[in-house]
Amino acid sequence: MKTELLAPAGDIEAGYAALYYGADAVYLGLQQFSARATATNFSEDNLNEFVGYAHHLGRKVYAAINTLVQEDELPDLLKTLDICLRCKVDAVILQDLGVARIIRESYPELEMHASTQMAVHNKEGALALQKQGFSRVVVARELTLNEIKEIAAIPGLETEAFVHGALCYSYSGVCLFSSLETGRSANRGKCLYPCRSNFKGEAGEKHYFSMKDMALQEDILKMPVTSLKIEGRKKTALYVAAVTDYYRRILDGKGADENRAEHIKQIFSRPWCKFHFRGKDKGVIEREFVGHRGLLIGKVEQAGKGRLTFHAKHKVARYDGLQIEIPGVEKPFGFSVQRLRLNGQNVFEAPAGEVISVDLPPQTPKLEKGWEIYLASATEVKGAYDYAKPKPGEYRQKPKVDVVVEVLPEQLIARSGEVEAQVAGVFAPAQNVVKVEEAVRQAFAKSGDAAVVLGNLELHNPDGLFVPASLLNDLRRQLYAQMVVGYKTGELPATEKNGRAMPAKWIVKTDDLSKIAGISLDEIDEIVYLLNEQTDANVLKKLPKNKLRLALPAVCRRVDAFKPLINSLVAQGYKKWEIGNYWGLSVLPEKGIDLSFDAPLYMMNTQAMAMAKEMNASRVTLSVEDRFENLRKLAEEASLPLVMAVYQDPALFTSAACIRSNACKDCSRGEKWLSLSKDGQKYQALSRDCQTMLFAGQALCFAKEAAEVKADFYRADFVYKPYTAEQAVQIWNKLRRFEDVENTRNGNLHRSL
Repeated sequence: MKTELLAPAGDIEAGYAALYYGADAVYLGLQQFSARATATNFSEDNLNEFVGYAHHLGRKVYAAINTLVQEDELPDLLKTLDICLRCKVDAVILQDLGVARIIRESYPELEMHASTQMAVHNKEGALALQKQGFSRVVVARELTLNEIKEIAAIPGLETEAFVHGALCYSYSGVCLFSSLETGRSANRGKCLYPCRSNFKGEAGEKHYFSMKDMALQEDILKMPVTSLKIEGRKKTALYVAAVTDYYRRILDGKGADENRAEHIKQIFSRPWCKFHFRGKDKGVIEREFVGHRGLLIGKVEQAGKGRLTFHAKHKVARYDGLQIEIPGVEKPFGFSVQRLRLNGQNVFEAPAGEVISVDLPPQTPKLEKGWEIYLASATEVKGAYDYAKPKPGEYRQKPKVDVVVEVLPEQLIARSGEVEAQVAGVFAPAQNVVKVEEAVRQAFAKSGDAAVVLGNLELHNPDGLFVPASLLNDLRRQLYAQMVVGYKTGELPATEKNGRAMPAKWIVKTDDLSKIAGISLDEIDEIVYLLNEQTDANVLKKLPKNKLRLALPAVCRRVDAFKPLINSLVAQGYKKWEIGNYWGLSVLPEKGIDLSFDAPLYMMNTQAMAMAKEMNASRVTLSVEDRFENLRKLAEEASLPLVMAVYQDPALFTSAACIRSNACKDCSRGEKWLSLSKDGQKYQALSRDCQTMLFAGQALCFAKEAAEVKADFYRADFVYKPYTAEQAVQIWNKLRRFEDVENTRNGNLHRSL
């Protein structure tokens, strides 16, 4: 099967550019529920025309409805799904299990693709989602080629992988950084990218989490996936055109064109990398620089008296944009070339290989010899990617309607479903009945500005009467004017309320039993113990099985190494488990266990909870980034018992990119804590076994509000951070009285999300 080239479209112009330069499919967002909420996105009219045009070309369109949905937004979600159905999108890309349930039950015509926000990073996660009705999964960007191949080999499941564009430091879907720091959630499409900021750390003030851009180039030919995905729904049509054109040529066997690669770098690009495609790579972070860099074209040779001289490795023209990196300064110095000299003469452009000089603007900072110069924009490139597009309205899609026309001696009647129109007249026998039938068909085939077009036509003219064309046209106009688009409106599938377990019970979660050694087992209804690959099963024997629940980590890249421990514990009779990612569904038995869904599986609406119940969950955990009103509403309407974490140090992100400054060959890969700070806020990064997790200096505490939420279980977490037994006891005693702990935060509880 031909490999699909999938391009982004933040607006309709970018979509047209993608199609013109060879995209087999385009993915886009609508006005709501798009993970790129700040892109222009598509109105229904734009989507209708764009899908019509794409289908005319034999291409596909996927709608990204890939944010988390709160309970009061479900009616608007239905309207958005109605639009997708009306406009005939080829698939919906989604993250929220509630969206999946609604589509599966009320919109079975819509194909489901699992967004990268669902954090599919192993074969087991992909298999679990395939079982829930997903026809395609978008694999995590962090995967190596071998890991991608393993997922792509799953029979009957399509796979989609990113090949070019911006990278997040965190695994997508498990990042809470922007949400808990600013209230702008990445899972809601509103990320403010705090990871790109400067932080003070062990190597000084650096951009410790600012990723380079992915550019797999000709390595895409090694990928056995269904679809090769270009990132960029916030990029311009020019960028989309250039990148799509570049990869189209590679797929068509024309190779990686260096000139076209340079075009991309001039339009927008951070430094390029392969991420972990070929294996673990520490060189994926750009600590010294953030944002668009451009194409390296030379180094400062002389600078002073309002003029810069350098040996240009690339053609330079007047009005091109140059950038010069200044050591120790976060953003480069940039300016537009207003005067260009070659061999002492003013010129409009200078070819590559020449020593040139350009005038510097007033108040230019001091520039030193050897500093790198980048071509950040080129007038020539801006005009290099023209594209054709259809006339407005040319490919507008209209639903087909079936019409029945009845000719009576003194009346014309037209019906479509329950809609009817009538025209009076006196009709004599026709000389040619066949021509009357042709006239009726021609009249109703004219749709003009109507919202519908003719499907099947049935004519009843038992007396063979003649009808003037003017009256047929009048009848058609009256009928079509009454027509409402003939698609169903979706409904929310039914959910059942869960009976409350009163009084509420208390849970402690930990990764080290010594942290909770001071808390009496009599006060704890359940202990959730977070496993890792090195867990000593003998440690668990200290606790009664009826009080112990075993938790699997949200991110696991070596499932095969983990399976022996899991299988051994299941065989020993441990029946209570917790998962934080879909891969857990594939490694645990389907029957005979008590399964809890943890917060990273995101329960923000009752439909998601009902879906979890259908996936054999016995209870679910509320999201730590949710707001108070939504939490309270969910507690009232939940179809499953609810867990509310009232005290927690949630990972702001989990990353496959290493934060350590040392080389890999010098690394023990053991546990290492690093302190960071930004704008007065303190953070701690945990580096262990090539994985980085970031934590805020203050824990989240919802104890005061928890009593009003009325969950079935309240949970205190002592995970990852090195709590002493004494600290845990002090915190526990306050939480049990629903008292907030000092020096904590309450996240998004009282702000919009």
